[in-house]
Amino acid sequence: MSPEINHPETLAEVEAVFAEYEQALVTNDVEVLDRLFWHSPHTLRYGAGENLYGFQAIQDFRNARPSVGLSRTISAKSVTTFGRDYAVANVEFTRESTPRIGRQTQTWVRMDEGWRVVAAHVSLMEAPKA
Repeated sequence: MSPEINHPETLAEVEAVFAEYEQALVTNDVEVLDRLFWHSPHTLRYGAGENLYGFQAIQDFRNARPSVGLSRTISAKSVTTFGRDYAVANVEFTRESTPRIGRQTQTWVRMDEGWRVVAAHVSLMEAPKA
């Protein structure tokens, strides 16, 4: 049997926690970002220039990262839930500091302590030629 896709209450929960994450990201609220990632050695984040394995590596990266130039404009967003405890969020974004297009994927799982990112991937691509 396939899981229920985009159960309304579950989708609303993930949309809300994603919005909380996005606000924390652009304001460099490291405490919230840390809270929203699963505190496990199994968590991973592939960034535009780094591969981070385990929560500690992700936390260390966030603490060392510059806190300027983080604002971005999301141009496309897709959130899909699978059942009541699993979701994937994808966005395309731009930043004033670069003409490149950013892409972000997050895998969210409902844990005992709430929704947590268990895997994330950020990449950049050249903007299409007009």
